[in-house]
Amino acid sequence: LFKMGDEQQQTRPKRIFINDVDRYSSKHIAKVTSASEGAVEAGDTSSARGEPAFQIVGTVSPSSKHDQQPFLLEQYPVSHSTGESELLERLLECDVVVYNISESATQQQIEEATWAITTLNDEIENFKSRKMFILVSSVMTWTMTKPQDPEETDVLLTEEEFRRKRPHPNFKNHNILEKLVLKLGRGRNSKLAGYVVASGLQYGEGENLFHYFFKVSWLMQLPKVPLFGPGTNHIPMIHVNDLAGVIQNIVEFKPKSKYILAVDDSKNTLEDIVKVTLLKTIILSTFGNLFQQEELEYLNINLRLDAFIIKDSFSLNWTSEAGMVENMASIVEEYKNTRQLLPIRICLVGPPAVGKTTIAEKLCSHYQIHHIKIKEVIEEKLTQLVTVVGVFYFLTLGFNNCVGPLGRLADHLVFNILKEKLNSKPCRNQGFVLNGFPKSYEQAKRIFSGIQDLMPKTQHVFALNATDDFLTKRAQGLPQSVAENMRYTQEEFVPRLTRYRQLSTAEETLLDYFDELEIHPEHIEVTTADSEYTDVMKKITDTVGIPKNYGLNPEEQEVENKKKEEERKQKLAGDAAQKKRRNEAALAEMQRNLSEVQRQELELQEAHSLPLRNYLMKYVMPSLTEAMLECTEIKPEDPVDFLVFAHLQL
Repeated sequence: LFKMGDEQQQTRPKRIFINDVDRYSSKHIAKVTSASEGAVEAGDTSSARGEPAFQIVGTVSPSSKHDQQPFLLEQYPVSHSTGESELLERLLECDVVVYNISESATQQQIEEATWAITTLNDEIENFKSRKMFILVSSVMTWTMTKPQDPEETDVLLTEEEFRRKRPHPNFKNHNILEKLVLKLGRGRNSKLAGYVVASGLQYGEGENLFHYFFKVSWLMQLPKVPLFGPGTNHIPMIHVNDLAGVIQNIVEFKPKSKYILAVDDSKNTLEDIVKVTLLKTIILSTFGNLFQQEELEYLNINLRLDAFIIKDSFSLNWTSEAGMVENMASIVEEYKNTRQLLPIRICLVGPPAVGKTTIAEKLCSHYQIHHIKIKEVIEEKLTQLVTVVGVFYFLTLGFNNCVGPLGRLADHLVFNILKEKLNSKPCRNQGFVLNGFPKSYEQAKRIFSGIQDLMPKTQHVFALNATDDFLTKRAQGLPQSVAENMRYTQEEFVPRLTRYRQLSTAEETLLDYFDELEIHPEHIEVTTADSEYTDVMKKITDTVGIPKNYGLNPEEQEVENKKKEEERKQKLAGDAAQKKRRNEAALAEMQRNLSEVQRQELELQEAHSLPLRNYLMKYVMPSLTEAMLECTEIKPEDPVDFLVFAHLQL
């Protein structure tokens, strides 16, 4: 029955369980292993057909339960409510169980790994086939190990000495768990084999522990970068993909040695790593709150290890055998691609007064990239030339060759200065918006020749346009001081606009150059006087996509939040004021309408009363007046009766 189970196991991919597959280390181990076709052995038909040799399942945190990873066959959200019986059922379905506690493992994770190995060992009799348990631990269990000869301080420690290793005080539980795993499979016919992989500090694929250094280097915002301690400590390391390769080799070849060091050939110090990462002066300092305490313990490690088993017995397709320092170029590319820190390079062209500068500033703010204006680039370079070395460099070029007509720099020097700026590290890292330059086919050809990597398919060219009448009215509407500063006065603007139209209708235009590179310009018509350029910005951002950077730092985010809050308050105040004005206008209109109604009613009443008035004046008032005069003379006791009788007598 046992042999039948093994034969059935060979006819299907091995099922591998890995804990915490939503975390950096386990995630990349699972990803690399799932893509492996494994070693082609006799009778291994799945590998021979080029099919994946492994099916990966694993646990994820509750926050990641909806993020299905394509390299996982199944994933199991684990929380405090998850029962041990349910997890055990998942483990028993697998051929290999990998528990990774190599990166910032919590006490709960260590307890879970201890429970898993203990419970599996208790269930051995119920196994239908052999199983393997691999504990991915840390070289932190070696940090207190002393050389056998105290005078030989540079001696390398190897796997053969694992029995006398001494752990860091905070990694004693790791060490206890390692010993527990090594007790497995001591019998020849044991169905559960145990392996311990002591992993070096992991790097690559977007980084984890070393992410801070890469981020600071990419952003280039800090003039000085701190280094924890003197930086002379040697750090054993391994690329996370190579660690995955070590685990895969253990699964496939079942090495005789049960304790395996997983480190590359590098013996770099922390100073070596930071220098090659940042390429700038290092200031000795502390990291403060930039790192957690456990991360500082990792960075403070000082070990020189030699992993002879993976060199002599394993078949590793190394990603970074020589280490981070020697392979920094490829690791930086991994970092950028994994974190999608891809430069966004935009070229804005268009006639004067179409809004290029305003739109460029908005794009730079939105995408956190650099605004390249040819005038400012030249001024910046000339300022640098003020230094002694700069002046000497400037003079060696030949002053007469540098200055053209009207005292302007010669074209070739302008092009070289701009090419240097576009090829600078900030522009290569984050990207740029090139505003209004080049202006012609020939200029573009001279600028971008030799910088092919600055013009990838992700490049975007936007050609803004508007009618001459629209542009002229916009320029005329500017205050005189602004128009003079922007060269939009009547004497300057019209020739500039005419020159742009001439270049746009030349035999070879600037847009033709980009078309030849298969970077087809997007044409956008500016037709409104919207100072925010809402429609234009929407069209551009829809085309370019989302920002591909770290976004705002905490200070910038706070400023942005305050700005948005202020804008929200201003909007509310504006809405309230507008509502008040509308109400006041409505009330005034209602009062005007009421007055008009009253006036019309009065006129109507007067019109109705006019015939009666005429009758009274003709037939009644004369007699009544005569009677009243007589009444005043006689003075009767009852004037009313007198008037009545007088009226009857009349």
